[in-house]
Formats: sequence, structure tokens, C-alpha cells
Amino acid sequence: MNRKANVLLHNRLAGILAETDSGYAFSYDESYVLSSEAMSISKTLPVTSKAYQSKVLFPFFDGLIPEGWLLDIAIDNWKINARDRFGLLLACCKNTIGAVSVIPQDDEEL
Repeated sequence: MNRKANVLLHNRLAGILAETDSGYAFSYDESYVLSSEAMSISKTLPVTSKAYQSKVLFPFFDGLIPEGWLLDIAIDNWKINARDRFGLLLACCKNTIGAVSVIPQDDEEL
């Protein structure tokens, strides 16, 4: 099951985060990269036309997932395995406090 999500910065599509057979990939949207207003979603993921690859969920995205009692509520309500960090990201990070939102490309997966 390779899941994908749109990553929005200030409600504008910035890129795509995908689960791959070897881990995870993040790539900025081509039109976003070409925009004069393009900003990095994180200092660890500067704007580039090349895809980022990682065997584990990128720390920036992992950091968006709630912790403590809020994480417990998400795990219990959505029946998501606590080790499914990508699933938790998709379920919990549509409306984050910050400027970045992660929107599942297929909401039926949740």
C-alpha cells in the first residue's frame, strides 16, 4: 500500500509526500518550484526540483504528528497502529497549527 499526500504551505500546493517500497519520497510541485514566491516547507527540505528520498519518515513530517494524550486519542479513534507514522500523519495533520498541512490524496484510505 503506497500512500500519497499533498503537502500545502499556506494553503498552496507545495509538493507531494509518498510512501515508497524503499521508504518515503518528497518532491516539490514543479509549478511551485518555478514560482517566485516558493518557500521551503522546512530548513531541512530546501526548494529543489529533485526528489528527496528517505528510508524513514522525514523528521520534519514526523514532528507534525501529535504526541502524548492527543496521539493516544488519534490512535484509539482511528484505530491506527502507533508505529504507522505515515498513517498518523495522514489522519492528524490536515489542519495543523502551523503553515504546513498534509492532505491524503485518497481520503478513502482513512
